[in-house]
Amino acid sequence: QLQLVESGGGLVQPGGSLRLSCAASGSTLDNYGIGWFRQAPGKEREGVSCISPSGGRTNYRDSVKGRFTISRDNAKNTVYLQMNSLKPEDTAVYYCAAGYSVQDVCVPKTLDYWGQGTQVTVSP
Repeated sequence: QLQLVESGGGLVQPGGSLRLSCAASGSTLDNYGIGWFRQAPGKEREGVSCISPSGGRTNYRDSVKGRFTISRDNAKNTVYLQMNSLKPEDTAVYYCAAGYSVQDVCVPKTLDYWGQGTQVTVSP
């Protein structure tokens, strides 16, 4: 069974940067679309970014466009989220999720596998 583990979270000042990693085990990610999600205290989980199995298609929610970059290295079985110019409103637990995709879509309709999350805190 595919397992996902997020890492790279931490405490950073506004304007700073973090790179999150989503490492997979149990299977390769070659045919999985990957999404990054986040959930802040008292708020619903929201999508942040997604990437298709080949990496050829990506998408971002409007509030992170130009600041976040999603990428993947299938040889390393890892997906990344580079976060620059961080703002306090980016504070949340960040999760990665994977869904098997026959076509090279950004994220499949169903995301079968989820990581445990990594905390990102942006504060002076």
